[in-house]
Amino acid sequence: MFLAALCGYLISCNPGADKTAAGSNHEKQVFVSSDANFVVDTLADSLQIPFGMDFLPDGKLIFTERTKKTDNVSILDTATGKKTVLCNSPKVDIDGQGGMLDIKVHPDYAKNGWVYYDFSFRKPDSTTTLIVERAKIENNCFTQVQRLFEVYPYYKSSYHYGSRILLRDGYLFFTMGERALAPDSAQSLRTDLGKVIRLKEDGSIPDDNPFVKTKGARPEIWSYGHRNLQGLTFQPGTGWLWESEHGPQGGDEVNIIRPGKNYGWPVITLGEHYGGGKWGEGLKQKEGMEQPVYFYKPSIAPSGMTFYDGDAFPKWKGSLFIGSMAFQHLNRLTIHQDTIKSEERLLTSQKWRIRVVKQGLDGFIYLGVDNGMILRLRPVKS
Repeated sequence: MFLAALCGYLISCNPGADKTAAGSNHEKQVFVSSDANFVVDTLADSLQIPFGMDFLPDGKLIFTERTKKTDNVSILDTATGKKTVLCNSPKVDIDGQGGMLDIKVHPDYAKNGWVYYDFSFRKPDSTTTLIVERAKIENNCFTQVQRLFEVYPYYKSSYHYGSRILLRDGYLFFTMGERALAPDSAQSLRTDLGKVIRLKEDGSIPDDNPFVKTKGARPEIWSYGHRNLQGLTFQPGTGWLWESEHGPQGGDEVNIIRPGKNYGWPVITLGEHYGGGKWGEGLKQKEGMEQPVYFYKPSIAPSGMTFYDGDAFPKWKGSLFIGSMAFQHLNRLTIHQDTIKSEERLLTSQKWRIRVVKQGLDGFIYLGVDNGMILRLRPVKS
């Protein structure tokens, strides 16, 4: 059952969350959660919406900023705070929710040097799409840039680019929103909009994708019927692909993504029109369409997400962390297999729109927030 049976959607399952105390840890504020006490370090500030970030093998953090600036990709030394801007990054014409978006380091980066990223791109006719590229880094510049994919079709909208990237076992997964003004496109297999896309890591189409042999379907589609997919992560142990997406007003979803499945948007939704009123026929379920593992009502605007499997916070192992932009907190879900057992809302007092969440190589948790900061959560003894 959903958490509503346990403690409701609007409150933390831990009433004591976010109580603070002056500690001896450099006089930092100590945040008290149900399973760990922690402090928050500010590693970088004065940024323009850090949207994507990942870790290089040496522990340094590579991150993007959703900005018009050409210096939109940087490397941060988390030990010293030194920021190095990379040259030859994409020239991005930011448009609404577009810009330089996610970034992912190849799991075998030490051997092949590939970094993957995506960004919005505008044609002279003002139609836009999402571009996925990969490149290598030499002398603090992108080199050997390869364009892997252009989302089809271009569309005159500045919203819902999705854009989260994952790499696993030689495959590239990324999300694409339905562009807001074309919700019905999420149900059409003739477009990439409102989809999870699966490619080989070189951008080619896997021959075992679910719609490769379906006439008229885009062969890159892995799942469909999505709205605006802002989170994507693999679950340790099971290897299941989890995703979070924005509903309309209410009905934000957490899903487990299965190949070829239809997740319902806009035919079914647990949300409603902005300002009230049923969406479409007001259906909440329909045969052949998947139900979410979990949903939020009212909406929290879920963003980046990651499972925690580090050692720094042993009682958080197996938890799913999701950034909340609308309710400005770090959302922690405890999970047993495919069932959400409880929810905890952390950092509610800070009023940070949390855009991206990552686990570092050191086992600490790193956040990028729209307030222009990159933050690190470190444990302290209770």
